Amino acid sequence: MEPLTKAQKELYDWLEEFIRVNQHSPSIRQMMVAMGLSSPAPIQSRLEHLRKKGYVEWTEGKARTYRLKNAARGLPILGTIAAGYVNDVFTDDVERLNLTGLPIKPEDYALRVTGDSMIDEQICDGDIVIMRPIKDPQSIREGTIVAARVESGTTLKSFYRNGNLIQLKPANPNYPVMEFEADMVDIQGRLIAVWRGIDPELVV
Repeated sequence: MEPLTKAQKELYDWLEEFIRVNQHSPSIRQMMVAMGLSSPAPIQSRLEHLRKKGYVEWTEGKARTYRLKNAARGLPILGTIAAGYVNDVFTDDVERLNLTGLPIKPEDYALRVTGDSMIDEQICDGDIVIMRPIKDPQSIREGTIVAARVESGTTLKSFYRNGNLIQLKPANPNYPVMEFEADMVDIQGRLIAVWRGIDPELVV
């Protein structure tokens, strides 16, 4: 691909961030404001150059249809999480789950489930769970399904407090309740949604 000029890269980088955060493309006016321009002509020129160089595409005659052809779209799939015993969760190899158009927050992420300890919550081996980081662990409600990091790894379980103890409960009678001192548990996220039978075209 051809390299971008400074002005073209500035617009491309801004478009990438705007679409990532808002899950839709901006208007020409929004681009004008962001670039500090008073006329649409420079924006249209930059967009045309970005299209010719293979960075951007859009549907002619329709507003807000700008699509970045090379941006990393969607939620990062950061690895696997055990719905059984525990394992290491994060990986350096990041796939992405394309959920464009859904109300997903920028910090959300996805994990592939391994194991069947949450089967009675309709979370099966091979599913993809969408997680949202928890800023205040004290705000977690009883029964919330969480990604919990303990000494031996990370697991997907329902969260309960029992005094100074944290209980991580499975949804399968074949697995025991896990119990730890509160300071031994790092809650890394709470469950937002579950995807099953993912269309390969959604993973980029």
